[in-house]
This record gives sequence, structure tokens and C-alpha cells, in this order.
Amino acid sequence: MKDISGKELCKILKQNGWELKTIKGSHHVYMKEGRKERISIPVHSNKSLKKGLLKAVIKLAGIKLKPTDKQID
Repeated sequence: MKDISGKELCKILKQNGWELKTIKGSHHVYMKEGRKERISIPVHSNKSLKKGLLKAVIKLAGIKLKPTDKQID
């Protein structure tokens, strides 16, 4: 599995229509028009996110990864 940092995941969310609503400490909170979910991403410089958190955020955001994207097993 390719490691993804919080910064990289924030870029992926923005590309998929999620908007940064607020920053609370090191956590960036994203929301999307028409969705009630809020997604909080911990951004600690370039530290990689843990596998479980990464999978949960991708599932919650409804992001479909393409074969050319970074693979998340």
C-alpha cells in the first residue's frame, strides 16, 4: 500500500468536490454541498496516515480510485 499524507488526502478531497470549512489545530475539516457528513483530516506535516483511517475517509467521501491513482489496499 502506498503511504498518503494528510496533505495529499486533502488535495484528493478538493479534487472530488469537498470544501475546506475550518481548521481546528492540525485537523482540516471538509464538507460537501448536499452531504451531511464532515470529514476531519489530521495534517501533521508529511506524516503518513494510518491504513484504517485512510480507508474510512475514502469510503465516507465516496471516492473511487482509478488504476493510475495511488493504490490503497
